[in-house]
Amino acid sequence: MYSGGVDAAERLIESTRVLLWERGYVGTSPKAIQAHAGVGQGSMYHHFAGKAALAHAAITRTAAELRAAADAQLGADGPVLARIEAYLRRERDVLRGCPVGRLTQDPDIMADPALRGPVEQTFTWLRARLGALLAEGVAAGELTGLDPPATAATIVAVLQGGYVLARAAGSAEAFTQAVDGVVALLTAHAAPRG
Repeated sequence: MYSGGVDAAERLIESTRVLLWERGYVGTSPKAIQAHAGVGQGSMYHHFAGKAALAHAAITRTAAELRAAADAQLGADGPVLARIEAYLRRERDVLRGCPVGRLTQDPDIMADPALRGPVEQTFTWLRARLGALLAEGVAAGELTGLDPPATAATIVAVLQGGYVLARAAGSAEAFTQAVDGVVALLTAHAAPRG
């Protein structure tokens, strides 16, 4: 799948990220990773102690990218509600699901504390980041009558649930409806202008 120029370790990590998202941990064999990355077994074991170490590197990178993408929108300038809405409505491959959220459905990843760690940390970070942003909105008088930590957990749950609904329906419409619903709920807590 990869040609020269990208080193073997990088190709292995990127291939593992793709395969974990598509197939899950059990379905991502070392042989499949090697074939996708275009490297041999010796190269894989030269760079990584085994499949679990490679999966950890891949999951850690996926989680870091998700956090960076979220923080780019949540940390932008502008009203709190607009930043949250931009985050919720950003372009996503909805029918493939969240690359981190889907990992929670994988019993092998959830059973391994090292593999589960980056997943858990990402959702903990996202809830805290949204909670802090909502608290900022309350403190600035932009939002009223909401509990920032509980609302942050609700936003994350709606987003992840939206992926599930869309995948079950085979249509991104269910995801869009979930986002529209949570945006409407948040908008109802916007402080009156003027």
